[in-house]
Amino acid sequence: MKIVSYNIQYGIGLDGRYDVGRIADAVRGADVIALQEVTRNNPRNGDRDMVAEISEALPDYFAAYGSNFEVNIGSRLENGRAISTSFQLGNMVLSKTPIHLSRNLLLPRSRSLEAMNFQRGALEALIETPLGFIRFYSTHLDHRSPVERQSQIRFLRQRLLNYALEGGGLSGIPEIGLPDLPYPEAFIVMGDFNMLPGSAEYVELAGRPDHEFGMPLTADLAVDVAQRLAVADLVTWVDPERPKDQSRHKCIDYIFTSASLARSLKRLWSDRDAVGSDHLPLWAELS
Repeated sequence: MKIVSYNIQYGIGLDGRYDVGRIADAVRGADVIALQEVTRNNPRNGDRDMVAEISEALPDYFAAYGSNFEVNIGSRLENGRAISTSFQLGNMVLSKTPIHLSRNLLLPRSRSLEAMNFQRGALEALIETPLGFIRFYSTHLDHRSPVERQSQIRFLRQRLLNYALEGGGLSGIPEIGLPDLPYPEAFIVMGDFNMLPGSAEYVELAGRPDHEFGMPLTADLAVDVAQRLAVADLVTWVDPERPKDQSRHKCIDYIFTSASLARSLKRLWSDRDAVGSDHLPLWAELS
């Protein structure tokens, strides 16, 4: 099973061009795709409906989209009919097999006074895979404040660990004649975390290595695939202002799994040839 995470920056690449086609080409072939910064009616990309365009470019994938907010940018009355036009920004999950249940988790945030801060989210999707039912999360954390990221990770971690107790987005559906859905322990969290390896917010989710025994593998912590597979010098973000300056290359995108999936992890890599965004697609293979 191959999975990929990609912050697509509204479809705008390192060359400043909008091109959904090259984004679709960069993720095509994965069994599950997690996208961040997917928008509708965004002034920065010409008001494109990226949800529709991505679905059109990848027609053989089932899709779920979670908008974290909607801003009115031109709702009006036309011939007595109310027309709503809103700017939306959120995350998307695409899957080769049907998505059984999804919900959008809105992450904690605080009001910003000098730099733009918008509502962040993690889109949860329950998918049946060759490894059984797994919960996938397309995630995008705050870019300004490690304190806010830490708060967001604490909230997200509770949702990851307490899924069976909370029941996900819907439970008790035998009441309406539908079979109850599974509540799997297994999860995979992918996305743009805007944090560096080993930072305080990273430790909140994945833990800290012990001086003698290394990184603990416990049920209450997520597994960083890069750390587990000892992938060094991983780059997932390139400064669009200085793309050739390697001192500005960073690893801020991650794939985390539940401890139960750790032994299934085989490979992790970023696509250094992709130019459709300031981020790079981050791939993982499990078997």
